Amino acid sequence: MKRHLHLLIIDPQNDFCDLPPAYLPVHPVTGAARAPALPVPGAHADMQRLASLINRGRDGITAISVTLDSHHRFDIAHPTFWIAGDGQPVTPFTEITAAQVRAGQYLPRDAAGLGRALNYLDRLGAAGRYKLMVWPVHCEIGSWGNNVHDDVRTAYNAWEDSRHKMVTKLAKGSNPWTEHYSAVMAEVPYDDDTATQFNTAFVAALAAADTIYVAGEAGSHCVKATVEHIADHFGTDAAKLVLVTDCISPVAGFDAQYQAFLQAMAARGVRLMQSGDVLPELLANAS
Repeated sequence: MKRHLHLLIIDPQNDFCDLPPAYLPVHPVTGAARAPALPVPGAHADMQRLASLINRGRDGITAISVTLDSHHRFDIAHPTFWIAGDGQPVTPFTEITAAQVRAGQYLPRDAAGLGRALNYLDRLGAAGRYKLMVWPVHCEIGSWGNNVHDDVRTAYNAWEDSRHKMVTKLAKGSNPWTEHYSAVMAEVPYDDDTATQFNTAFVAALAAADTIYVAGEAGSHCVKATVEHIADHFGTDAAKLVLVTDCISPVAGFDAQYQAFLQAMAARGVRLMQSGDVLPELLANAS
């Protein structure tokens, strides 16, 4: 009997990939090659291995879901939102706490947003998962960086054509007042925005699978946060999850967080596999 094998691909987008020159189109106005905003070391090779896995194991994959980091330029986790107390710009990779904002070290560029920003930072701090990180503007809605890596998109398009099915695409991150690492819930959900709340329907669709293979970027942040939320919801069914570790890499400087995540998930029964070990399971399911 054919098993339900679901491939969940987290944020396989251009802005997260350390793409070589051949993959960088030329900007039609400036004539310069486009550059990923937040390239994860090793991500391009991850995506090529993932594309190969999809192509070779195509007939054994029952469902594919792709999450897409999708931000506005104005976002609480972008430099466009903040200014330093001395009037200087806030550079990417700056962490900001509520205490620093109350002390005037960092402030919203729009003073009217101060109360809401502090409410967010207080709630984020109370949750204890992350501090606010100011990232480079990335995965801006409508931009080249928001698009899926070409090899991965070509591979899952071929799966759609051969299986007569649609790849599910799940956008996340469009609320500018909360970080949204996890594909299934924002770091601070809001009552007036269901898109920030726990995505019960999507997680239920994943739960219907016998196995969920997870790949994508980055292992230290969006993959980590997504899998943590799903595993918490699954409980003992977390053993359905497989992390395809040679198709995942961490943000530079966050390897320790990624390794701790892998160890924590393995302790909960999540399997850690490489794509070469996943392929026989897909091929067996195709026959």
